[in-house]
Amino acid sequence: MTAAMDPQRRGQLLGIKLRALVGDHVGRAVEAEPVPLLGGSALVDADVAWVLVDGDASRLLGASLAWAIRHGASALNVVADVGGGTVARRAEMFDFPINVWFPQVRTLLPTVAEPLPERRSASMDNPDLIEMITNSGAVVNVEHGTIAGEVRGLEICRIVDQPTVGFFAELSNGIVPASSSNGALDRGDGVRLEVGVGAADREAFQMLHGDLPTAEALMSVVATVITHRSASARQHPLNRLGVERYLRWEAEQDPSRVGLASLRSAEPPAPRPNLKDPIPCVAAGSTADDQAVHVVFSSGVDLDAVPFVADVQRMVGTPVRLAVPTRDLVPVTREMAELLLKPIELIALD
Repeated sequence: MTAAMDPQRRGQLLGIKLRALVGDHVGRAVEAEPVPLLGGSALVDADVAWVLVDGDASRLLGASLAWAIRHGASALNVVADVGGGTVARRAEMFDFPINVWFPQVRTLLPTVAEPLPERRSASMDNPDLIEMITNSGAVVNVEHGTIAGEVRGLEICRIVDQPTVGFFAELSNGIVPASSSNGALDRGDGVRLEVGVGAADREAFQMLHGDLPTAEALMSVVATVITHRSASARQHPLNRLGVERYLRWEAEQDPSRVGLASLRSAEPPAPRPNLKDPIPCVAAGSTADDQAVHVVFSSGVDLDAVPFVADVQRMVGTPVRLAVPTRDLVPVTREMAELLLKPIELIALD
């Protein structure tokens, strides 16, 4: 078995690679010393920032752009093997020179911007399952062809068209007693309601309830989530997940928090990859004079929130606002927001 490379040594090699790629591209020696960034490497040459991403770059445009801004660069070049198409698409929405490249040996090839994922419609031909979700006290949420039930922004169930092996296998930690498939209602036609806190990549909490029928299990989960998912609740896995969606839920209850008269959840530009990682979410609303507005909610210092907004701007034709907790609204987020071709309003949530 080959031993894993020492991270420091790998960082040095990535720096050497980046300097060689940039040198060959500009046709001269590059004297700038590379520094570690994003698990890859970065340097500034002739007032231009270069970032070599080691891995998936799809959610790293913000961090790359923040680094370029902080180092006084007048342009940014991102070199990535994976995820460059997403970066290139988002880069088109900024009033700042951003180029994205794919490394082919020692040649840099321009990366083509990928379009937004095609939006899938969900089949609503499951009124019995949808009714069960609503009767439990959960809210039906439809995103990219998936019908799920949410409680205060946290997914607790979803309708699937086939059993999902291991859907609730990870992160159980005894939050709710576990059981077998008794917590899922299968109608016999392959369509079933799976109960539990989960996400599309099957990383989820085990939240099935013994021998309870699905309806009772679902109501029990709703009650458990409500207990832990409130502003006054103690720290708990159920309130650490999907904080941005909890913020959206709060704003739906009181749209004036984001300066609107009405607000409802809306689909994001792309499917949410998993539950554990914080990913901004979207809501659609209107002002008191009935002007349509979209709001992006983010939590934590998410440097990729503004590039996410860029995708939302491409998806919708309305003004877009970015709402984040006051403590998370850092100066570099404001600076990146000012670089968007279409201006946005920043909202600090108390």
